[in-house]
Amino acid sequence: MSSRFAPRPTRTTVRWGEAAVPSGVPRQATAALTRTWQPPYPLDLGLTLGPLRRGPGDPTFRTTPDGSVWRASRTPLGPGTLRVAARGDSVEAEAWGPGAAWLLDGLPALLGATDDPALFTPRHRLVAVTAHRRPGLRLLRTGLVLESLIPSILEQKITTEEAYRAWRLLVRKYGEPAPGPTPAQARMHVMPDPRGWAMIPSWEWHKAGVDNKRSSTILRAVARAGRLEEAASMEPPQARTRLELIPGIGPWTSAETVQRSNGAPDEVTVGDVHLPGIIGHALADNRDANDEDMLALLAPYEGQRHRAARLVLLSGRTPPRRDPKMRKTNIALW
Repeated sequence: MSSRFAPRPTRTTVRWGEAAVPSGVPRQATAALTRTWQPPYPLDLGLTLGPLRRGPGDPTFRTTPDGSVWRASRTPLGPGTLRVAARGDSVEAEAWGPGAAWLLDGLPALLGATDDPALFTPRHRLVAVTAHRRPGLRLLRTGLVLESLIPSILEQKITTEEAYRAWRLLVRKYGEPAPGPTPAQARMHVMPDPRGWAMIPSWEWHKAGVDNKRSSTILRAVARAGRLEEAASMEPPQARTRLELIPGIGPWTSAETVQRSNGAPDEVTVGDVHLPGIIGHALADNRDANDEDMLALLAPYEGQRHRAARLVLLSGRTPPRRDPKMRKTNIALW
């Protein structure tokens, strides 16, 4: 069959998928700070860290041929770059910049140490088979709210490509180069600090394709950055309540954020264009399922609904495309 008829990835399947991480070759370590950690469970770096990547050109996330995953983050101690690579049963990590120690301290949580898949019991054959085939899946916890909240706001009600483009343009132009010897030609950047986001001129948001509603939501969020970052230490339902106090942040955006910042296994995304149909098709042969139908199908997984949804997405069982692809709107041309 011609490749033009092959199913195209939706924003949902891309966002909850995995990052392709090469098997790896030896690499000489030259980091300012290092840590070796041996996870007491199987670990797949691509599956676990994949949800943090906002498109193949994300300036804050890279994978390299030596099997490494690179992240540039703005931590409470300042910008930092983290490189992690699986070496046998261990994970080797290197970090640079003012936030290096903070990133290394949070390495186990980032790689799923606070996650407990033993609490999950598959209720559908598809879910059970996928869980068996993906033993290295862990739900990550970054401990950082804004770095997941802002790109989630950018993804509201537009195509994946548009959101990724906006994130890439704004971070490269208004962020700062990631510290350390980042991969050659990667142009890795740390996202702007709250003041940096607040200082972006209105026409630059427009040029990046971000409408006034989304840019205003981001500006309201960064004005309360300290209070929002506190949500990373809360229980997920309370964290979502804190985030949704900001006008423009609703259930979809808060769920997308705490899944990453808090490692929330039960916070399933509602209000998504594609997810209910995917869950409905996979578990009940109902591609027209809505949010209510999806939540009913996931009810047996109470406490682990996000993990169940993630496994359904990783199964690859998605309904064939029927509707036209969401139309792109370049507001920079308005």
